[in-house]
Amino acid sequence: MIQFFRKLYFTNTFFQVLLGFVMLLVLSFFFTFLYTVSVILFLVFIVITLLEIMLLFSRKNNVKIKRNYPEKLSNGDENKLSISITSKSNFNLKCRLIEELPIQFQKRDFLHKFILNTKNDYTFSYYLRPTKRGEYHFSYCNVFISIFGFVEKRIKSTEIMMIPCYPSFIQLRKYTLMATTHRLHELGIKKIRKIGTSMEFERIQEYNKGDDYRFINWKATGKLNKLMVNRYEDEKSQPIISLIDTGRAMRMPFEELTLLDYAINSTLVLSNVAISKHDKSGVILFSKKIEKQLPAEKKNHQIRLISEMLYNTKTDFKETEFGTLYAHVRRTVNQRSLLFLYTNFESTDALKRQLKYLRSLNKNNILVVVIFNNTELQELANKKATKIHEIYDKIIAEKFLYEKQLIVKELQSHGIQTILTEPQNLTINSINKYLEIKAKGLL
Repeated sequence: MIQFFRKLYFTNTFFQVLLGFVMLLVLSFFFTFLYTVSVILFLVFIVITLLEIMLLFSRKNNVKIKRNYPEKLSNGDENKLSISITSKSNFNLKCRLIEELPIQFQKRDFLHKFILNTKNDYTFSYYLRPTKRGEYHFSYCNVFISIFGFVEKRIKSTEIMMIPCYPSFIQLRKYTLMATTHRLHELGIKKIRKIGTSMEFERIQEYNKGDDYRFINWKATGKLNKLMVNRYEDEKSQPIISLIDTGRAMRMPFEELTLLDYAINSTLVLSNVAISKHDKSGVILFSKKIEKQLPAEKKNHQIRLISEMLYNTKTDFKETEFGTLYAHVRRTVNQRSLLFLYTNFESTDALKRQLKYLRSLNKNNILVVVIFNNTELQELANKKATKIHEIYDKIIAEKFLYEKQLIVKELQSHGIQTILTEPQNLTINSINKYLEIKAKGLL
Protein backbone atom coordinates (compact mmCIF):
# COMPACT_ATOMS: atom_id res chain seq x y z
CA MET A 1 0.00 0.00 0.00
CA ILE A 2 2.86 2.37 0.84
CA GLN A 3 4.47 1.62 -2.53
CA PHE A 4 1.14 2.39 -4.21
CA PHE A 5 0.90 5.87 -2.67
CA ARG A 6 4.55 6.57 -3.45
CA LYS A 7 3.77 6.13 -7.14
CA LEU A 8 0.48 8.09 -7.08
CA TYR A 9 0.50 11.84 -7.67
CA PHE A 10 -2.38 14.28 -8.07
CA THR A 11 -1.86 16.85 -10.82
CA ASN A 12 -2.41 20.60 -10.76
CA THR A 13 -5.50 20.01 -12.90
CA PHE A 14 -6.98 17.84 -10.14
CA PHE A 15 -6.65 20.61 -7.56
CA GLN A 16 -7.86 23.27 -9.99
CA VAL A 17 -11.06 21.25 -10.60
CA LEU A 18 -11.53 20.87 -6.83
CA LEU A 19 -11.18 24.64 -6.48
CA GLY A 20 -13.83 25.01 -9.17
CA PHE A 21 -16.24 22.85 -7.15
CA VAL A 22 -15.61 24.95 -4.06
CA MET A 23 -16.49 28.06 -6.06
CA LEU A 24 -19.70 26.38 -7.29
CA LEU A 25 -20.70 25.48 -3.72
CA VAL A 26 -20.13 29.08 -2.65
CA LEU A 27 -22.29 30.34 -5.52
CA SER A 28 -24.98 27.77 -4.65
CA PHE A 29 -25.78 29.84 -1.53
CA PHE A 30 -27.06 32.51 -3.90
CA PHE A 31 -28.25 30.27 -6.77
CA THR A 32 -29.67 27.09 -5.22
CA PHE A 33 -29.93 25.18 -8.51
CA LEU A 34 -26.11 25.16 -8.72
CA TYR A 35 -25.91 22.88 -5.68
CA THR A 36 -27.46 19.94 -7.50
CA VAL A 37 -25.31 20.58 -10.57
CA SER A 38 -22.12 20.78 -8.50
CA VAL A 39 -22.91 17.54 -6.61
CA ILE A 40 -23.56 15.64 -9.86
CA LEU A 41 -20.38 17.01 -11.47
CA PHE A 42 -18.36 16.22 -8.35
CA LEU A 43 -19.55 12.60 -8.37
CA VAL A 44 -18.66 12.31 -12.07
CA PHE A 45 -15.24 13.79 -11.30
CA ILE A 46 -14.65 11.26 -8.48
CA VAL A 47 -15.64 8.36 -10.75
CA ILE A 48 -13.32 9.56 -13.55
CA THR A 49 -10.45 9.98 -11.07
CA LEU A 50 -10.93 6.49 -9.60
CA LEU A 51 -11.20 5.05 -13.12
CA GLU A 52 -7.95 6.75 -14.12
CA ILE A 53 -6.19 5.34 -11.04
CA MET A 54 -7.43 1.82 -11.88
CA LEU A 55 -6.29 2.10 -15.50
CA LEU A 56 -2.90 3.56 -14.62
CA PHE A 57 -2.10 0.83 -12.10
CA SER A 58 -3.44 -1.99 -14.24
CA ARG A 59 -0.88 -4.63 -15.18
CA LYS A 60 -1.76 -4.16 -18.85
CA ASN A 61 -0.68 -0.53 -18.61
CA ASN A 62 3.03 -1.37 -18.60
CA VAL A 63 5.61 1.32 -19.36
CA LYS A 64 9.39 0.76 -19.37
CA ILE A 65 12.30 3.21 -19.43
CA LYS A 66 15.69 2.54 -21.02
CA ARG A 67 18.66 4.88 -21.03
CA ASN A 68 20.79 4.81 -24.18
CA TYR A 69 23.81 6.56 -22.73
CA PRO A 70 27.45 6.37 -23.92
CA GLU A 71 30.10 4.57 -21.88
CA LYS A 72 32.02 7.84 -21.44
CA LEU A 73 31.55 11.56 -22.00
CA SER A 74 33.84 13.84 -23.99
CA ASN A 75 34.94 16.90 -22.03
CA GLY A 76 34.09 20.27 -23.56
CA ASP A 77 31.97 18.73 -26.36
CA GLU A 78 28.27 18.26 -26.98
CA ASN A 79 27.49 14.63 -26.05
CA LYS A 80 24.29 13.03 -27.34
CA LEU A 81 22.21 11.02 -24.86
CA SER A 82 18.82 9.41 -25.44
CA ILE A 83 16.05 7.80 -23.39
CA SER A 84 13.62 5.24 -24.81
CA ILE A 85 10.12 4.76 -23.33
CA THR A 86 8.11 1.68 -24.32
CA SER A 87 4.36 1.46 -23.75
CA LYS A 88 2.05 -1.58 -23.75
CA SER A 89 -0.97 0.50 -22.71
CA ASN A 90 -4.25 0.48 -24.61
CA PHE A 91 -4.52 4.25 -24.13
CA ASN A 92 -2.57 7.29 -25.23
CA LEU A 93 -0.57 8.54 -22.26
CA LYS A 94 0.35 12.07 -21.31
CA CYS A 95 3.93 11.95 -20.06
CA ARG A 96 6.37 14.17 -18.17
CA LEU A 97 10.01 13.07 -18.22
CA ILE A 98 12.36 14.30 -15.49
CA GLU A 99 15.98 13.18 -15.60
CA GLU A 100 18.04 13.60 -12.41
CA LEU A 101 21.23 14.96 -13.95
CA PRO A 102 24.67 14.88 -12.26
CA ILE A 103 25.41 17.63 -9.78
CA GLN A 104 28.17 19.07 -12.02
CA PHE A 105 25.57 20.49 -14.43
CA GLN A 106 23.61 22.32 -11.69
CA LYS A 107 20.43 21.86 -13.74
CA ARG A 108 17.25 21.34 -11.72
CA ASP A 109 14.63 22.21 -14.35
CA PHE A 110 15.06 19.26 -16.71
CA LEU A 111 11.53 18.55 -17.98
CA HIS A 112 10.21 17.11 -21.23
CA LYS A 113 6.51 16.64 -22.00
CA PHE A 114 5.21 14.34 -24.72
CA ILE A 115 2.33 12.04 -25.73
CA LEU A 116 3.05 8.30 -25.73
CA ASN A 117 0.77 6.65 -28.27
CA THR A 118 -0.99 3.32 -27.75
CA LYS A 119 1.45 0.38 -27.65
CA ASN A 120 4.23 2.45 -29.10
CA ASP A 121 7.82 3.53 -28.41
CA TYR A 122 9.16 7.02 -27.91
CA THR A 123 12.79 8.16 -27.93
CA PHE A 124 13.89 11.46 -26.50
CA SER A 125 17.40 12.76 -27.30
CA TYR A 126 19.24 15.62 -25.67
CA TYR A 127 22.78 16.98 -25.43
CA LEU A 128 25.08 17.65 -22.48
CA ARG A 129 28.34 19.60 -22.51
CA PRO A 130 30.48 18.63 -19.51
CA THR A 131 33.19 21.09 -18.52
CA LYS A 132 34.93 19.00 -15.87
CA ARG A 133 36.66 15.67 -16.18
CA GLY A 134 35.87 12.92 -13.69
CA GLU A 135 32.84 10.87 -12.68
CA TYR A 136 29.29 11.94 -13.50
CA HIS A 137 26.58 10.23 -11.47
CA PHE A 138 23.10 10.08 -13.04
CA SER A 139 20.39 9.38 -10.49
CA TYR A 140 16.91 8.07 -11.40
CA CYS A 141 15.06 8.85 -14.61
CA ASN A 142 11.40 9.57 -13.78
CA VAL A 143 8.40 9.42 -16.10
CA PHE A 144 4.99 10.56 -14.84
CA ILE A 145 2.14 9.10 -16.92
CA SER A 146 -1.49 10.20 -17.01
CA ILE A 147 -4.59 9.37 -19.08
CA PHE A 148 -7.19 12.05 -18.29
CA GLY A 149 -4.81 14.44 -16.58
CA PHE A 150 -6.15 14.25 -12.99
CA VAL A 151 -3.66 11.79 -11.47
CA GLU A 152 -0.21 10.55 -12.46
CA LYS A 153 1.70 7.36 -11.93
CA ARG A 154 5.42 7.67 -11.35
CA ILE A 155 7.71 5.23 -13.13
CA LYS A 156 11.45 5.43 -12.56
CA SER A 157 14.47 3.67 -13.93
CA THR A 158 15.93 1.04 -11.66
CA GLU A 159 19.61 1.86 -12.13
CA ILE A 160 21.79 4.73 -10.95
CA MET A 161 24.50 5.30 -13.56
CA MET A 162 28.08 6.56 -13.34
CA ILE A 163 29.63 7.76 -16.59
CA PRO A 164 33.27 8.91 -16.61
CA CYS A 165 34.15 12.10 -18.48
CA TYR A 166 37.40 11.81 -20.46
CA PRO A 167 39.51 14.40 -22.30
CA SER A 168 37.96 15.34 -25.62
CA PHE A 169 37.99 12.10 -27.61
CA ILE A 170 35.46 13.66 -30.01
CA GLN A 171 38.10 16.24 -30.93
CA LEU A 172 40.63 13.40 -31.23
CA ARG A 173 38.37 11.51 -33.65
CA LYS A 174 37.80 14.66 -35.70
CA TYR A 175 41.53 15.25 -36.18
CA THR A 176 42.14 11.56 -36.91
CA LEU A 177 39.39 11.52 -39.54
CA MET A 178 40.64 14.70 -41.19
CA ALA A 179 44.17 13.28 -41.24
CA THR A 180 43.10 10.04 -42.94
CA THR A 181 41.23 12.02 -45.61
CA HIS A 182 44.11 14.51 -46.01
CA ARG A 183 41.93 17.47 -45.03
CA LEU A 184 43.82 18.75 -41.99
CA HIS A 185 44.35 22.09 -43.74
CA GLU A 186 40.63 22.74 -43.25
CA LEU A 187 41.26 22.82 -39.48
CA GLY A 188 44.21 25.20 -39.80
CA ILE A 189 47.02 22.62 -39.85
CA LYS A 190 49.77 23.93 -42.14
CA LYS A 191 51.65 21.92 -44.74
CA ILE A 192 55.32 22.52 -43.99
CA ARG A 193 58.05 21.63 -46.47
CA LYS A 194 60.86 19.58 -44.96
CA ILE A 195 63.99 21.74 -45.08
CA GLY A 196 66.34 19.94 -42.72
CA THR A 197 67.61 16.43 -42.18
CA SER A 198 67.03 14.11 -39.29
CA MET A 199 68.49 10.84 -40.46
CA GLU A 200 69.45 7.38 -39.26
CA PHE A 201 72.01 5.29 -41.21
CA GLU A 202 70.37 2.41 -43.09
CA ARG A 203 72.91 0.85 -45.53
CA ILE A 204 75.67 1.46 -48.12
CA GLN A 205 74.68 1.10 -51.76
CA GLU A 206 76.02 1.89 -55.23
CA TYR A 207 75.70 5.48 -56.39
CA ASN A 208 72.75 6.15 -58.69
CA LYS A 209 72.13 9.28 -60.73
CA GLY A 210 70.33 11.80 -58.54
CA ASP A 211 71.82 10.65 -55.21
CA ASP A 212 73.13 13.41 -52.95
CA TYR A 213 76.91 13.62 -53.47
CA ARG A 214 77.29 14.72 -49.84
CA PHE A 215 76.52 11.15 -48.78
CA ILE A 216 79.31 9.52 -50.83
CA ASN A 217 81.22 7.01 -48.70
CA TRP A 218 84.81 7.53 -49.88
CA LYS A 219 86.22 4.66 -47.87
CA ALA A 220 83.82 2.14 -49.45
CA THR A 221 84.38 3.76 -52.87
CA GLY A 222 88.16 3.25 -52.57
CA LYS A 223 87.80 -0.39 -51.58
CA LEU A 224 85.30 -1.32 -54.31
CA ASN A 225 86.67 1.04 -56.99
CA LYS A 226 83.18 2.45 -57.71
CA LEU A 227 81.10 5.19 -56.23
CA MET A 228 79.23 4.11 -53.09
CA VAL A 229 76.85 6.23 -51.02
CA ASN A 230 75.39 5.98 -47.55
CA ARG A 231 71.65 5.48 -47.53
CA TYR A 232 69.72 7.14 -44.70
CA GLU A 233 66.14 7.00 -43.61
CA ASP A 234 64.19 9.53 -41.65
CA GLU A 235 64.77 9.16 -37.95
CA LYS A 236 61.74 7.73 -36.18
CA SER A 237 60.64 6.93 -32.66
CA GLN A 238 61.64 10.29 -31.26
CA PRO A 239 60.12 11.02 -27.84
CA ILE A 240 57.42 13.71 -27.72
CA ILE A 241 56.67 14.40 -24.06
CA SER A 242 53.89 16.68 -22.79
CA LEU A 243 54.74 18.38 -19.50
CA ILE A 244 51.46 19.56 -17.98
CA ASP A 245 51.47 22.07 -15.14
CA THR A 246 48.66 21.22 -12.70
CA GLY A 247 49.37 24.16 -10.38
CA ARG A 248 47.18 27.15 -9.63
CA ALA A 249 48.25 29.02 -12.78
CA MET A 250 46.22 26.51 -14.81
CA ARG A 251 42.96 27.06 -12.93
CA MET A 252 42.07 30.13 -14.98
CA PRO A 253 38.70 29.54 -16.72
CA PHE A 254 37.85 30.17 -20.36
CA GLU A 255 34.40 29.31 -21.78
CA GLU A 256 33.68 27.12 -18.72
CA LEU A 257 36.84 25.02 -19.18
CA THR A 258 40.08 25.62 -17.29
CA LEU A 259 43.42 26.09 -19.02
CA LEU A 260 44.31 22.63 -17.73
CA ASP A 261 41.37 21.16 -19.67
CA TYR A 262 42.58 22.79 -22.89
CA ALA A 263 46.11 21.51 -22.23
CA ILE A 264 44.87 17.97 -21.66
CA ASN A 265 42.68 17.97 -24.79
CA SER A 266 45.62 19.28 -26.82
CA THR A 267 47.96 16.65 -25.34
CA LEU A 268 45.63 13.84 -26.38
CA VAL A 269 45.43 15.02 -30.00
CA LEU A 270 49.15 15.87 -30.24
CA SER A 271 50.09 12.45 -28.83
CA ASN A 272 47.92 10.76 -31.43
CA VAL A 273 49.52 12.79 -34.24
CA ALA A 274 53.00 11.98 -32.93
CA ILE A 275 52.30 8.24 -32.81
CA SER A 276 50.86 8.39 -36.34
CA LYS A 277 54.20 9.92 -37.38
CA HIS A 278 55.98 6.92 -35.79
CA ASP A 279 57.21 8.95 -32.82
CA LYS A 280 56.87 8.02 -29.16
CA SER A 281 54.52 9.93 -26.92
CA GLY A 282 54.57 10.39 -23.16
CA VAL A 283 53.13 12.63 -20.43
CA ILE A 284 54.40 14.09 -17.14
CA LEU A 285 52.03 15.82 -14.70
CA PHE A 286 53.69 18.12 -12.18
CA SER A 287 52.99 20.87 -9.69
CA LYS A 288 54.87 21.19 -6.42
CA LYS A 289 55.95 17.61 -7.05
CA ILE A 290 55.76 15.12 -9.89
CA GLU A 291 52.18 13.85 -9.84
CA LYS A 292 52.21 11.16 -12.55
CA GLN A 293 54.33 10.01 -15.46
CA LEU A 294 53.67 7.87 -18.50
CA PRO A 295 56.91 6.98 -20.31
CA ALA A 296 57.10 7.81 -24.01
CA GLU A 297 56.04 4.83 -26.14
CA LYS A 298 54.43 4.26 -29.53
CA LYS A 299 52.31 1.26 -28.62
CA ASN A 300 48.86 0.85 -30.13
CA HIS A 301 47.17 1.36 -26.78
CA GLN A 302 49.29 4.37 -25.73
CA ILE A 303 46.49 6.87 -26.44
CA ARG A 304 44.12 4.86 -24.25
CA LEU A 305 46.70 4.88 -21.43
CA ILE A 306 47.15 8.64 -21.77
CA SER A 307 43.39 9.18 -21.71
CA GLU A 308 43.00 6.98 -18.61
CA MET A 309 45.80 8.87 -16.91
CA LEU A 310 44.40 12.33 -17.65
CA TYR A 311 40.63 11.91 -17.31
CA ASN A 312 40.49 12.57 -13.56
CA THR A 313 43.40 15.03 -13.26
CA LYS A 314 42.62 18.23 -11.36
CA THR A 315 44.47 21.44 -10.61
CA ASP A 316 45.47 22.56 -7.12
CA PHE A 317 46.36 25.84 -5.45
CA LYS A 318 50.04 25.02 -5.04
CA GLU A 319 52.93 26.96 -6.53
CA THR A 320 54.61 25.04 -9.34
CA GLU A 321 58.19 23.85 -8.75
CA PHE A 322 60.06 23.86 -12.08
CA GLY A 323 63.25 22.81 -10.33
CA THR A 324 61.59 19.52 -9.36
CA LEU A 325 60.46 19.06 -12.97
CA TYR A 326 63.98 19.65 -14.32
CA ALA A 327 65.53 17.18 -11.88
CA HIS A 328 62.93 14.55 -12.76
CA VAL A 329 63.32 14.99 -16.54
CA ARG A 330 67.11 14.82 -16.27
CA ARG A 331 66.86 11.62 -14.24
CA THR A 332 64.19 9.78 -16.28
CA VAL A 333 64.43 11.08 -19.88
CA ASN A 334 67.62 9.67 -21.37
CA GLN A 335 67.02 10.42 -25.04
CA ARG A 336 66.90 13.86 -26.65
CA SER A 337 63.21 14.71 -26.69
CA LEU A 338 60.70 17.30 -27.79
CA LEU A 339 59.11 18.72 -24.64
CA PHE A 340 55.79 20.57 -24.80
CA LEU A 341 55.46 22.50 -21.54
CA TYR A 342 51.86 23.59 -20.88
CA THR A 343 51.94 26.36 -18.29
CA ASN A 344 51.08 30.05 -17.96
CA PHE A 345 53.25 33.03 -16.99
CA GLU A 346 51.45 36.29 -16.31
CA SER A 347 54.52 38.45 -15.63
CA THR A 348 58.19 38.62 -16.54
CA ASP A 349 59.06 38.37 -12.83
CA ALA A 350 57.29 34.98 -12.65
CA LEU A 351 59.23 33.86 -15.73
CA LYS A 352 62.62 35.00 -14.48
CA ARG A 353 62.23 32.95 -11.30
CA GLN A 354 61.95 29.81 -13.42
CA LEU A 355 64.06 30.75 -16.43
CA LYS A 356 67.19 28.92 -15.31
CA TYR A 357 65.26 25.64 -15.14
CA LEU A 358 63.69 26.22 -18.55
CA ARG A 359 67.11 26.91 -20.06
CA SER A 360 68.44 23.72 -18.49
CA LEU A 361 65.53 21.72 -19.91
CA ASN A 362 66.25 23.20 -23.34
CA LYS A 363 69.95 22.39 -23.17
CA ASN A 364 69.64 18.67 -23.92
CA ASN A 365 66.14 18.72 -25.40
CA ILE A 366 63.93 20.92 -27.52
CA LEU A 367 61.59 22.79 -25.20
CA VAL A 368 58.36 24.38 -26.41
CA VAL A 369 56.73 26.59 -23.77
CA VAL A 370 52.98 27.04 -24.22
CA ILE A 371 51.48 30.15 -22.62
CA PHE A 372 47.97 31.50 -23.01
CA ASN A 373 46.73 34.81 -24.30
CA ASN A 374 43.95 36.35 -22.21
CA THR A 375 41.19 37.00 -24.76
CA GLU A 376 39.16 39.08 -22.31
CA LEU A 377 42.07 41.47 -21.86
CA GLN A 378 42.47 41.55 -25.64
CA GLU A 379 38.85 42.60 -26.06
CA LEU A 380 39.20 45.20 -23.33
CA ALA A 381 42.34 46.64 -24.93
CA ASN A 382 40.63 46.88 -28.34
CA LYS A 383 37.50 48.47 -26.90
CA LYS A 384 37.06 52.20 -27.47
CA ALA A 385 37.34 54.08 -24.17
CA THR A 386 35.27 57.24 -23.56
CA LYS A 387 35.26 57.55 -19.77
CA ILE A 388 38.13 57.89 -17.33
CA HIS A 389 37.65 54.48 -15.70
CA GLU A 390 37.43 52.88 -19.18
CA ILE A 391 40.70 54.54 -20.18
CA TYR A 392 42.29 53.24 -16.97
CA ASP A 393 41.03 49.69 -17.65
CA LYS A 394 42.27 49.88 -21.25
CA ILE A 395 45.77 50.96 -20.18
CA ILE A 396 46.01 48.15 -17.60
CA ALA A 397 44.85 45.58 -20.19
CA GLU A 398 47.44 46.82 -22.70
CA LYS A 399 50.13 46.61 -20.01
CA PHE A 400 49.35 42.93 -19.32
CA LEU A 401 49.25 42.12 -23.04
CA TYR A 402 52.60 43.84 -23.54
CA GLU A 403 53.94 41.80 -20.62
CA LYS A 404 52.99 38.62 -22.49
CA GLN A 405 54.94 39.78 -25.54
CA LEU A 406 57.97 40.46 -23.34
CA ILE A 407 57.70 36.93 -21.93
CA VAL A 408 57.73 35.47 -25.44
CA LYS A 409 60.75 37.57 -26.48
CA GLU A 410 62.63 36.65 -23.32
CA LEU A 411 62.11 32.92 -23.96
CA GLN A 412 63.05 33.22 -27.63
CA SER A 413 66.20 35.17 -26.76
CA HIS A 414 67.39 32.06 -24.89
CA GLY A 415 66.59 29.77 -27.83
CA ILE A 416 63.39 28.38 -26.32
CA GLN A 417 60.51 27.68 -28.72
CA THR A 418 57.29 29.43 -27.67
CA ILE A 419 53.58 29.23 -28.42
CA LEU A 420 51.42 32.19 -27.36
CA THR A 421 47.87 31.16 -28.13
CA GLU A 422 44.22 31.61 -27.32
CA PRO A 423 42.90 28.54 -25.47
CA GLN A 424 40.54 27.51 -28.28
CA ASN A 425 43.42 27.49 -30.81
CA LEU A 426 45.85 25.56 -28.62
CA THR A 427 45.48 22.17 -30.32
CA ILE A 428 46.00 23.52 -33.85
CA ASN A 429 48.98 25.67 -32.84
CA SER A 430 50.61 22.78 -30.96
CA ILE A 431 50.33 20.45 -33.96
CA ASN A 432 51.69 23.12 -36.29
CA LYS A 433 54.68 23.69 -33.99
CA TYR A 434 55.35 19.93 -33.82
CA LEU A 435 55.22 19.60 -37.63
CA GLU A 436 57.45 22.68 -38.02
CA ILE A 437 60.12 21.25 -35.70
CA LYS A 438 59.97 17.89 -37.47
CA ALA A 439 60.26 19.55 -40.90
CA LYS A 440 63.29 21.59 -39.85
CA GLY A 441 65.00 18.50 -38.48
CA LEU A 442 65.69 20.19 -35.15
CA LEU A 443 65.02 17.09 -33.07
